[in-house]
Amino acid sequence: MKRVSHTLTYPATTVEDVYAMLADPAYRKAVGDYQRVTDFSCSITPSTSGMRVRIEEAHSADRIPSFAQRLVGGEIRFVQEETWTSHSAADIHVTIPGKPGDMTGATSLAQSGADVVQQIDLAVKVSIPLVGGKAEDLVAGFVTKAFDAENKVGVTWLRGEWRV
Repeated sequence: MKRVSHTLTYPATTVEDVYAMLADPAYRKAVGDYQRVTDFSCSITPSTSGMRVRIEEAHSADRIPSFAQRLVGGEIRFVQEETWTSHSAADIHVTIPGKPGDMTGATSLAQSGADVVQQIDLAVKVSIPLVGGKAEDLVAGFVTKAFDAENKVGVTWLRGEWRV
């Protein structure tokens, strides 16, 4: 199992503004567009204290090593489910449909001076004999880049400068 701990910063904003952005399907779609996903769907369901988010997306496998392409085929499909129990904390579960791997963990939003810091902690598990560890490293790297893309779009989005 590979652990991923990643911190994102959203300057000059509030937890409520970042939460509202994360609750906006248009923002989620903008992140998918920025990452050039080949297929995307998103549903966001408000709850009493937070929300449930379900994102399904497919990424082309043309930028991953050949050993991984043999495992996943021409694309990598992810289903990400977030259960926000408040405006500042969520559990995350990501599956790779039809493949022996998943990610589980949590994310939190915290005010830090004028900025908001998002902390993401995930455990990546790929159950494939001999190459599982190598695949976990690959998925962990992929996820980290996806979080960085989410942050880049988010910072621009919160400034009101995002252009589709």
